[in-house]
Order: sequence, then C-alpha cells, then structure tokens
Amino acid sequence: MTLSCFTATVMAQVEPPLPPTLPALNPLTEPGPTDPPNLPSFLNRPIADDLPRTTPLIYPGISESYEDPAYDPPLGYAGRSTVLPTEPRTSADAIPIPDRWRIGFPAWDRGNLKGQIRGVDSPYSLGRWWDPYNQNQFKGDYPIIGQNIFLNVMAKADLDFEARQSPTQTSPYESTARPFSSNFYGRSSSFFTLQYYSLGFEIFHGDAGFRPDDWKIKILPVWGVSDFSFSELAQVSTNVLEGSSRLRTYFNPIQEGYAEYRIADVSPDFDFISVRIGNQPFNQDFRGFLFQDTTRGIRFFGNLFSNRDQWNLAYFRQWEKDTNTALNTFNDRPQNLFFANYYHQDFLVPGYTIQFSLAYDNDISNTKFDKNRFLVRPDGAGIFQRHTVNAAYFGFAGDGHIDRFNLSHQFYWAFGNDNLNPIANQPVTINAQMAAIEASYDRDWIRFKSFFFWSSGDSNVNDNKATGFDTILDGPNFAGGQFSYWNRQQLPLFGVNLVQRLSLVPDLRASKIQSQANFVNPGIMIPGIGMDMDLTPKLRMITNSQLIWFDDTSSLKQYLFDGNIKHFIGGDISCGFEYRPLLSENITFVGGMSMLVPGDGFQSIFANFGSPASTLVSGFANLVLAY
Repeated sequence: MTLSCFTATVMAQVEPPLPPTLPALNPLTEPGPTDPPNLPSFLNRPIADDLPRTTPLIYPGISESYEDPAYDPPLGYAGRSTVLPTEPRTSADAIPIPDRWRIGFPAWDRGNLKGQIRGVDSPYSLGRWWDPYNQNQFKGDYPIIGQNIFLNVMAKADLDFEARQSPTQTSPYESTARPFSSNFYGRSSSFFTLQYYSLGFEIFHGDAGFRPDDWKIKILPVWGVSDFSFSELAQVSTNVLEGSSRLRTYFNPIQEGYAEYRIADVSPDFDFISVRIGNQPFNQDFRGFLFQDTTRGIRFFGNLFSNRDQWNLAYFRQWEKDTNTALNTFNDRPQNLFFANYYHQDFLVPGYTIQFSLAYDNDISNTKFDKNRFLVRPDGAGIFQRHTVNAAYFGFAGDGHIDRFNLSHQFYWAFGNDNLNPIANQPVTINAQMAAIEASYDRDWIRFKSFFFWSSGDSNVNDNKATGFDTILDGPNFAGGQFSYWNRQQLPLFGVNLVQRLSLVPDLRASKIQSQANFVNPGIMIPGIGMDMDLTPKLRMITNSQLIWFDDTSSLKQYLFDGNIKHFIGGDISCGFEYRPLLSENITFVGGMSMLVPGDGFQSIFANFGSPASTLVSGFANLVLAY
C-alpha cells in the first residue's frame, strides 16, 4: 500500500494535468488547430532534412501552448497526402498522424560525418519523383488516394540490335541482287533492329504489402519499330521491287490492358481467388516451353495453404499479330486456348516446386497472308489446304534446388488430331512428347550447368500418325536461351522455317506467331554444358556449348524430296554478358555472340550446289531502360 501511494505521488508530480477535452470539429467544413500546415505542390516537396517549424499553437480550453516539432520527411518520394486529420491534439507528448504511410524518419548519419557528405552511410534514403529505385509514390510505394489506392507508372525502352549470318534462299535471276549467279543460297549477311517503347500505368487497391490486391486496372500502350536489311532481294517481301530493306512501325494503345478483382479470401493467411479480364501476359510453365504471350482472355488464379500452392485456370482468344513487330493487332484470330496449372512448393524437400498442367489448342481452319505478302496459314508446305488443329498437352515440371544442386525439368505429352496435315496430305492423329532437364551447381561465383532437350520427331509421314512435337507459341529460356544461335535465329527453308526465332523445336512452320502447329516434323536432341559467372556484382558472363541432332529425318526427306538427310546438325557455341550499372533492372545491357558449326545434317540441307555451308555467326546487343 505504501509503495502504491508513493508511486502515485511521484507520477502526479512529474506529469502535468491533462487538458480538458476539445470540442469535436468537422475536418471537412470547420478549420481548427489540427489543420496541417500548407504543404508544397505535388512535384516540389522539399527533401531537406530540416523543415521549418510552425508557430506555437494555442488550443481552445488548454492553458498551455504547444510548439509543433520539426516534421521529418518520409523516405523516398512520398508525394502529397490526401488523408484529412480527424483527431485533435490533446497532449504535448503526442501528435496524431492520420496518414500511416507518410510517417517521417529522422536523418541518421551512421558514419558520423555531420552532413559533410550527404547520403554516405545513411540508411534512410530520400528520393525524387524520377527515382524509381527508392520508395516512390509513382511506383506504388505510397497511396495517391486515401490509404489504399496506389499508382504504378511504367515506362520502358527495349532496344535490340542484331547482325547475323543465315542461309538466304534466292534464285539466279529475278530474286537476287546479283543476276545470273548460279548459287541457290545467296549472301547470308543481314542486320536488323527491333525497338519497343511503352508508357503506361497501373492503379490498384490494397496495402502494398502481403495482402493480395482488392482490385487492379492496368493499361500499357506499346509502340514497335522494326528495321530489316538483307543482302538479297525477296526477303522483306515477295515483291522484289521493294528492295532488300524494310522499315515498319506499329502502335497498340492497349498491348497490355486488363482489370483484376479479388473474388474471395479462402483462409486467414492471405489465400485468395482472383479473376483478371483483358490483354494479359501468361506463361504456362517455368521456362516458356509451350506458351508465352500477352493476349486477351479471362484468367482465374489464386493460392492455397498459406501460399504454398498456386493455381491458374485461363481461356484466351488470340489476337492476330503484327508481322514485323509481333505486337497484337485488333483483328481476331480464330484460335481458342485453354490452360490449367497447379504449383506445389517444397515438394519432398524445401526449395523444390512441382507443377502439373493441362493445355488445349483449338486452331480453326482459315487462310492468312502476312503483311509482307507471305502465306502463313495454312503453311506453305505440301498441299495448301485449310485445316483445323486440335491438340491437348499434359505437362509435369519441377524447378528449384535440392541442397546446393539446382534442378529444372519439364515433360509434355501432346495428343489430339489435325484434320489435314499439309506435309502428310491426310488427317493425322497426334501423339508426341517433349522432355528437358537442367542440373547446375553453384560454386562461389560460378554456376556449372548441364542440360538436355529432346522433342520427338515423326518417323513415318504416311502412317496417319503425327509424332513430331510442336508448341503453341513458345519462348524457351533453356539450352543457351537468347544467346544460342539455334535458339535465337530463324532458318528459312522453302516457304517455311526449319526452326523459328527464339524457339528450339524444328517445326517446319511458316511463322511462330501466325502459323498453326505442325506435328509432322523431325524433332530435336540437344545435350550441352555451360557456365554462368558473376564477375562483379554488376557484370555476369554466360557461356554455353551444345551439340544438335535431328531426332528423325523422315519428314525432311519427304518435304525436300531428298533421301539422304543426315541427323547431326552441328555444334552451337555462345558467349554473352549482362551488365546492370545500377544493380537493379532500371538499366540493363545484354550482349552476346554465337556460332553454329554445321554438321553433315545441316550440310545436306543447306549446302550450295556442292559448295559446303560455312560456319554461321551472329551477334546482338540489347539495351533496356525501365522506370
């Protein structure tokens, strides 16, 4: 009892008596002592550490005057708050701050430099509106309306420059820059640039944290520029009078544009079900083996078991693509796509994720000439008759690490039918497979890796069975990815392509973005090794070497009327660099060179009237500026 009385007496002597309760004020109509000081304009918020103090305020009914302290600025660029004060100040020891996002942080010079060198060893970083790296209201870090509506502004320039050598078909007279030359394959050099510029925004309602967004709206226009220059005629158009170069531009105001809404929460651990409608990106698997595109559709997605499992259920109706930039147009393409996948993390061991997937491609018969007057549907191979492809894919994949070993693998089984395959010249039943595996080991700053890719080939064109695997619209990051010659380059072959740009499967299609899947093809086998080296925190070096074989050459023998097509395509060697000067993705430079040394299979296709095909070289440089 004595101790309690003593404590109460001391507290009464230390703490001043509480002031009487203030009358309630309406912050929307009645000015009062709780009004914040006038804030600077939206784009000119001071970023100095010491903001000017306000004059002492006298609160009604309170005998003391309280001097407001200096206001410390929030981190990054916080913009202007739209949250109105609703609680008056009633104590000298506490100041109500209704905007929980813009609580200031005091300057802290951990190196004790006393402001001599600003920003050195200071863990609290201020920013400007054009700084996307530190916290920024324009990058979704601070709300723009209230406390739950955020804005993310996106700007990007993606510039690609490439010089390459590839087999260039021509004829001795009307379609060559050198009339009366005898070789069927002309000069192989070409140069092109692809440039994409985008400026868009994303508005979402949430909390910028772990809770999924309640709703989201995104609009991203893209302007594309393509400029191709060849050493021969009839490459940029079927009309040789159009020369050997082509400059084309295309603008899509909603290349990516969708609305998203969270339908329900399914657990107290932020598990949810959401729906997204509109032009949206989608990738069916870890490495982009089957389908990777931005197109229109509806997608349901969510997670389970505290985000340990994720799932997708989607339907897409493809847009027709612009021939030269591969951007979406506003023309309908009669192709229906259905996707479903399910991911489970920490399968058997922590850090390893498995995926089961189903996909269905309903590509309806029609005729299409691209913008350069080349036939792309049906493919210019065999008979030129319309046909419908119905193909389903069952997939199983895994990606992650087991202790210090990294493992990534994929298997697809394709089945269905093609009611009139152009090369087989008959209806065919589809039964094809694909498998890929990559294992790597990290040793300090070097990753050693080995990989193997296989897609089945068709062994008999005339047996009404199509066993050559083909994709829908792939973009694989595998077997050297964009650095590999075989993966990166498109190799033309009599109205179709032996392999498409940024693809691994030799599918004998006229175009990856506009043609139909063809399951009568030779298939491929690619074993290889490589190393990824982090030379500095900013610079990475990527090397790969691989050997390439056709799985079965029966379809090539039929298509080329040549019974002596060998299997070995050749060796592919590549080296590339990735440089990030800001240690972020805001500025990225990627460049590389690759070389394909032809084997007897490549020679049997592209040899030039007894003159062997020479080694092919390509190089590229890519610069990405992103905000």
